[in-house]
Amino acid sequence: MEIEESLTAVEVAELLKITKNTVYELVKRGELPSYKVGKKLRIDKSDVNNYINNQKKPRQNSVDDIEKIESKNITKANIELNLEKNIIISGQDVLLDVLAQHIERSLEDIRVLRSNMGSYTSLHDLYTEKVSVSSVHLWDGDTNEYNTAFVRKLLPGIPCILINLAYRTQGFYVAKGNPYNIKDWKDLSNKKISIINREKGSGTRVLLDEKLRLYNIDSEFIKGYNTEKSSHLSVASSIAMGEGDLGIGTEKVALQVSGIDFIPIQQERYDLVVKKSSLKNPIYKLIIEIVQSEIFKKELEGLGGYDLKDIGKILAKT
Repeated sequence: MEIEESLTAVEVAELLKITKNTVYELVKRGELPSYKVGKKLRIDKSDVNNYINNQKKPRQNSVDDIEKIESKNITKANIELNLEKNIIISGQDVLLDVLAQHIERSLEDIRVLRSNMGSYTSLHDLYTEKVSVSSVHLWDGDTNEYNTAFVRKLLPGIPCILINLAYRTQGFYVAKGNPYNIKDWKDLSNKKISIINREKGSGTRVLLDEKLRLYNIDSEFIKGYNTEKSSHLSVASSIAMGEGDLGIGTEKVALQVSGIDFIPIQQERYDLVVKKSSLKNPIYKLIIEIVQSEIFKKELEGLGGYDLKDIGKILAKT
């Protein structure tokens, strides 16, 4: 008997460009068949391909669909608009998985998918209509502000609103005891220090590159600058394993990895970006209502690691 090629949850997440938590959610809902080898989850590649092909099939508006949507105060006039495509939320923070779950619980007929892309890439995907909403944490070195300038540049001529999700503390991951006594961005000019970088398109990579520009530090002389990892967790883990001396990421992740210290650098603003034109669709208004709800805030408080002082507030319009 020929053995089917099997994939781990992480490999499926990378293949579908979604988070590992979304893979587990698809398995839990029975949309993606799986099995276990010992305690490890495995998914056959053919089942992943079948899932992809099923997503391509046009969805028909059934009477049940209409009744369920009307029961949630969405009018008949918007039924076609509501069912014509999935909601795709782009970004990498786990709080977006929480948001997706809240949306699906509120609207059972809407499928929420996650695109595991960095902030810069997410905004570009929002501009090219590959995703429905985007998260963003992009620092502009000229204004010393987050997000608004990048939304204007990457979605030119497209009015958007920026709704705050949280504030997060960004800083340096260093080996336990901080052997190089790293304190601030200027320490990156130390030729003895090697770094683990984030991928192009991530908010953390943009932060680093902006700081290098302002401090007039040439990236060519930074050891490890071209060594890229695709998440805060993988960067922190690499520092813990001694693959580099310094990485950049959030404090929340630093608390999950042993063998490293965290040097706080600055607080970043993490926002959700919605096109103003999307608000014609009641689903997007519902998304904003969820972000502004007390139950959503309490769930994020339970996760810890977020400053929620402005959650749900519209902080900017473009």
